[in-house]
Amino acid sequence: MAPRIGGVRLVHDGWARFLVAEVIPEDGTRMTREIEDHGRAVAVLPYDPERRVATLVSQFRAPVLYSEGPPTHMEVPAGLLDEGAAEDEARREAMEETGLRLSALDLIASAWSMPGISTERMDLFLAAYGVADRTGAGGGLAAEGEAVAVHEIPLRDLAAMGWDGRLTDMKSLVLLYALQLRRPDLF
Repeated sequence: MAPRIGGVRLVHDGWARFLVAEVIPEDGTRMTREIEDHGRAVAVLPYDPERRVATLVSQFRAPVLYSEGPPTHMEVPAGLLDEGAAEDEARREAMEETGLRLSALDLIASAWSMPGISTERMDLFLAAYGVADRTGAGGGLAAEGEAVAVHEIPLRDLAAMGWDGRLTDMKSLVLLYALQLRRPDLF
């Protein structure tokens, strides 16, 4: 018999949901596992191939600070998948956080971000943009308490950040490495 979930108990329902699941493995024993029920998410690395820059954001991340990291964290624009298609949500997040209007998106992967603890599955995109696509200020949504700083970084510098450990966000690293593989001419 394949492993199965015997039951689930909700222990917190807020921005994220936390569950305790009873898991019944193949041998029929019972164990519990905690699950952070986050749902689907999207992330996008906007890059300008003409000027050879990428746009990332930084903002306060409580878990990073709690884990003795810096008070702000550099990463690609990302967010939860609300109700629309992943591509539409990635475009919305990019506009809210960076002020960039993105059109064509290149899907890199749809992957579990932390399969040992979270239900989050993230669709990762690359998106080329040009100077004319900066149509807003970015900065996130004040109503959601977001204070997002926008950073346009030369791709060569971003690659160095990835290699020397200054870029510490997993989704951002995956997208940076994907761009390097697909467009080595930009670096």
